[in-house]
This record gives sequence, C-alpha cells and structure tokens, in this order.
Amino acid sequence: MSARLGVLVSGGGRSLENLAEVIARGELDAELALVVSSSAEAFALERARRLGIPSVTLLPREHAGAQAYSDAVFAELERARCDVAVLAGFLRLLLLPQAWLGRVINIHPALLPDFGGKGFYGDRVHAAVLAAGRSESGCTVHYVTNEYDAGPVILQRRVPVEPGDDVHALAARVFEAERLALPEALRRHLAGEVSFRR
Repeated sequence: MSARLGVLVSGGGRSLENLAEVIARGELDAELALVVSSSAEAFALERARRLGIPSVTLLPREHAGAQAYSDAVFAELERARCDVAVLAGFLRLLLLPQAWLGRVINIHPALLPDFGGKGFYGDRVHAAVLAAGRSESGCTVHYVTNEYDAGPVILQRRVPVEPGDDVHALAARVFEAERLALPEALRRHLAGEVSFRR
C-alpha cells in the first residue's frame, strides 16, 4: 500500500509539485494525502488545488505558542492518516510527538551542519554560503527533531559554487539537486534502508 505523505509548506510549493511529478511517473510509491500551509498566501495552496490534494491552512498567530501550533499540525496529519510528514519550505519550528519521531523529514538548501539553524532558510542560506566564499553547496535531507536542522542526515547532494554566482543562480542550482534528493531520501526511508537514530 502506498505511503500517505503530508507535505508542510510556507511558500511556493515547488518541492510539492516535484513530488507530485515523481509519484505520477511511478518513481515513488506514495500518495500526497494532505498539504498543510503556515500561510494563507502560500502559492503552494494553489498548486495543491490544481493537483487535487486536500489542503489546510494553520496560521501560527492563531495558536498559543509552538506547542499548541505543533499539536494542531499533527492533529491534521493524523486526521488525514499520513504515514510521513515532509517539510518542504516550512518555516516554523515543530515540536514532535513521540509517535512522530522518525516520520518527519526536512529538505534544507545547504550542506548541514553548515548554514543551518534558526533564521537560515531560502535566500538567506545561499547568501551566507556566498559570503563565506565556499566552493560548493548543496542540499541535505534529514529527519526532523525539536531543534532546527539538527536531526540525523539521510542524504546530501553537492553542487559547485560557480564564479560570478549570485543568490539566485546558486539557489537554482541547489534546487535542481533538491529535486533529486528529496524523492530519493523518501524512497530510502520507505524502503527501510534508513531510519531515525539520535
């Protein structure tokens, strides 16, 4: 039986669209059961509507702190009978119930542990890589814990930083790596080839 994925988003939803394409090609035995957005303006909601994926918007400001917000998110995932949650550009800290440890996966646009943690997301990450003068960057898929970007790594893909790169050029190259890395990490997880270990 296909694994039911819940995809958590805050922005454009390109990774959501990519997962839908990978699943449609038969390259990942899963179904997109639910999209949870932290923003009512996230374009990912439009993508979910077009793809026919049920979605729900949970606004952090309507919940009394991180624990209450996390409880609401996981209640929606449970209601949709999701097996795995995928953070795909989700910009909120989640506090995981014990039953969800090892079932929540994040994609981060850098080679962790470098350029991770609170405040490191999106273009901020790529700008930091360029400012540090690094010769390579990439992406990391990892299990989520109750700290930003601190969980066990499932896999990384590396890309070069080219002379003359700006944030947008580097971001585009890293996203191409993400398109491959996230489905591959999910395949490994669902096949039992990797598992959560602290």
